[in-house]
Amino acid sequence: MSAYLIPVLLVVLVGFMFFGTRKQKRAMQQQQDMQKSLSFGDRVMTTSGLYGTIVTTSDDTVELEIAEGLVTTWLRQAVREKVVDSTVPELADDDVETVDDEVADYEDVEAEHTEAVDETEGAEEHEDSEKETAEVAQPLENSGKKSS
Repeated sequence: MSAYLIPVLLVVLVGFMFFGTRKQKRAMQQQQDMQKSLSFGDRVMTTSGLYGTIVTTSDDTVELEIAEGLVTTWLRQAVREKVVDSTVPELADDDVETVDDEVADYEDVEAEHTEAVDETEGAEEHEDSEKETAEVAQPLENSGKKSS
């Protein structure tokens, strides 16, 4: 009975490896087919999560418009997937104003912090000048003993 167990386990293991690599190859082929089919106007997402619209394509690169008037060049392999416009997060005009307000608030806080640091450094320098200087002891004189 145990003589048949080892060959059966080997066949099962080889079967899992075969079907696993086959599934992986199929997924890679689908990815390559999608990347080859990219054309003008396709909305895509890159492997880094950047959304853009394809402006031009060449054999191994695509140019993506990631913002109005801002075009960047990417390798075709960097495109992860085509996306439907409903999956791409869009900012409403209210959101853009909110972001601008937050940036302005951040700049104000940063300016206040810089001023506070400058004032603190000035106060520390003033305190250092008021401190008494420590007296330095005289060096020990050689007591005449010779080391062997």
